[in-house]
Amino acid sequence: MLTYFTFDGIKVDLYFDDHPPPHFHALYAEYEAIITIQSLEVYRGYLPKKQLKTVLKWSKEYQNILAEIWENNHK
Repeated sequence: MLTYFTFDGIKVDLYFDDHPPPHFHALYAEYEAIITIQSLEVYRGYLPKKQLKTVLKWSKEYQNILAEIWENNHK
């Protein structure tokens, strides 16, 4: 697991040996949500509403970068 981004108290991690579909882990305090990169939907887990909104807005801007990181590390 590597933390690739941090903002507003939120960590964005990607695991190199993780399962499909392509996704990232968003962690905030004791909460964690797994969000698919393609659809930007919560696949599993939970974040408080404010933090989820922040992560989804951020991930729209970084979607291509997240997809590239996943592809480069899951061949």
